[in-house]
Amino acid sequence: MTTERYNRGWEKLMEVDGTGGAKVIESLKDISPDLGQFVIEFAFGDIYTRDGLDLRQRQLITISSLTTLGGCEPQLNVHINAALNVGLSPKQIVEAILHCAPYAGFPRVLNATFVAKDVFKSRGITVQDQQKDSSD
Repeated sequence: MTTERYNRGWEKLMEVDGTGGAKVIESLKDISPDLGQFVIEFAFGDIYTRDGLDLRQRQLITISSLTTLGGCEPQLNVHINAALNVGLSPKQIVEAILHCAPYAGFPRVLNATFVAKDVFKSRGITVQDQQKDSSD
């Protein structure tokens, strides 16, 4: 059964994560389709559609949260891609991760940084050039 909440969440998931989000939901269908539905309805249908923060701010918070949790590298991959999708610059993403160092420690920040590096490389983004040219 597809509800208005599900439809709202699916639409937001596609706006933010695009094919990456769809792949996550698809990967859950044979093991835990209810979890996929919860992600769509709760995370994206209820949380991501709230007023008060724009999508760029939400992605910075998500990246910071996943970085500080540690062990969330697959989710960081999806959300770093999402951050780029909603208009964050690579420099802003790297700074958000770096900002977590005093709170989460170097190992978690290093792991998140390497995920960002992989995402940027897969998207053909050269971060060093961005950092020289950007005044964000």
